[in-house]
Amino acid sequence: MTVDRPLPAEPTKLPRFRCLDLLRGLAIAAMILVNNPGSWAQVYPPLLHAEWHGFTPTDLVFPLFLFVVGGAMAFSLGRVAEKAPLDRPQQRQIHRKLLQRVLILFGLGLALNASTLLMRTWFEGAPLLWEKWRILGVLQRIALAYGASALLVLHCSRRAQAIAVAGLWLGYWALLSTTPLTPDGSIVGWVDRTLLGESHLYQLTLNQQTVAFDPEGLLSTLPAIGSTLAGYWAVQWLKTQPIKALTAWRLTGAGVGAIALGRLWDLALPLNKQLWTSSYALYAAGWSIVLLAGCYALTEIRRAHSISRPFEIFGMNAITAFVGSGLVGRLLNRTHIGNGPDAPSTYQWLYQTLFASWAGPMSGSLLFAIAMVLLWWLAMYGFYRRGWFLKV
Repeated sequence: MTVDRPLPAEPTKLPRFRCLDLLRGLAIAAMILVNNPGSWAQVYPPLLHAEWHGFTPTDLVFPLFLFVVGGAMAFSLGRVAEKAPLDRPQQRQIHRKLLQRVLILFGLGLALNASTLLMRTWFEGAPLLWEKWRILGVLQRIALAYGASALLVLHCSRRAQAIAVAGLWLGYWALLSTTPLTPDGSIVGWVDRTLLGESHLYQLTLNQQTVAFDPEGLLSTLPAIGSTLAGYWAVQWLKTQPIKALTAWRLTGAGVGAIALGRLWDLALPLNKQLWTSSYALYAAGWSIVLLAGCYALTEIRRAHSISRPFEIFGMNAITAFVGSGLVGRLLNRTHIGNGPDAPSTYQWLYQTLFASWAGPMSGSLLFAIAMVLLWWLAMYGFYRRGWFLKV
């Protein structure tokens, strides 16, 4: 499922950049890789999120996906936004379609969270505690950031969009400065606990202490809107440029500049994925732009499609792969091989038997994650061969 199908008001579908499907495929493959180690106690550091302040390659995965969502809007909304002001019936039609997409994505996220509670009840006999149903999550943030970004694209000029993002990032920085930058002390956690209740939030463990703090919280979604619009601006700019190496180099230069500014901002406001600090949003956007430039050079300039094609196949059904891998991972963790209280989960048994038994715990954990990526690629390849492209 993707969020890039053209809206009805767009008369024709522009040719797509293959680099966008490649970048989306890289993002979803990385998501599956980092979310499915054989054991969370045996993970190489680059494949873990920074515990709090800091930045690892894994911290780039989610903002990269939001960046791609924004990039897709350059095709699904770009021409609509550039036309003369729409009349009221057209606006209602577009708004209805946008709301539908937001609700479907948010609902998928809620359903994925609910599956954790349901599987615990079905397979372990635990009571069904809906009061512990997590409300927020990855898909929920994608839904909210996409919806807000789409409205800005449709109703605001490029200048107004830039002012809005600057206001969001600077305003969010000002809000963060009013409280300690800790899970239990920050205004981000306070807003979520006040509006949603502690039991409906992610339980974050930091320094051997667990606190109700959601890394996909409501307030921290505001700077994520800028992460999404950065992708829209980058791809909109690419659409106006000649397909040549200089275009890729100019895009790379913009990305490097954003990386440098993000690092400078880090001196005053730490990079922090859990809080989605403004410095983190800018820094991750810079890396996303650089990666887009690389994918653009590979697919649009060099046309090395044999290299990019496997990831493009992933990108064509990205959210399907994400939701499916999440459900299967939960299922493997809730079912067991054997009987008795010490029976390992199916997930543990597969990891120990097929990987750790000969590759060792750390390498076996990585190989298990790679195997999950390959299995889901095969599933998406089957979808591709049959022409199944599930869209929101």
